[in-house]
Amino acid sequence: QVQLVESGGGLVQAGGSLRLSCADSGRTFRSYFLGWFRQTPGKEREFVAAISWSGGKRYYGDYVEGRFTVSRDNAKNTMYLQMTTLRPEDTAVYYCAADRYERGYSDASRYTYWGQGTQVTVSS
Repeated sequence: QVQLVESGGGLVQAGGSLRLSCADSGRTFRSYFLGWFRQTPGKEREFVAAISWSGGKRYYGDYVEGRFTVSRDNAKNTMYLQMTTLRPEDTAVYYCAADRYERGYSDASRYTYWGQGTQVTVSS
């Protein structure tokens, strides 16, 4: 199994950038398909991005519009989400998630393991 810990959140002005990290302390990180989701109060978790085991396939939510890039470094047991041109509506708690399988990658209920989340706040 994996134990995921997110970091890199914070307060940024609109138009700014942040890079989130999701690290695992285990030894099976490369065996997992990974995703990023975000959530605001009263709403369901929303798909942000996902990346396959080797990083060869990447998927994004429609609203990302080329602003975010997901990547992973299996040697460091870490996944990243580089976010640029941030907007106030990107404000949310961002979570990373892992599962053995790719099927249903945009559906939060398909993921087995989750991190604790990191807050991203974008001011206007």
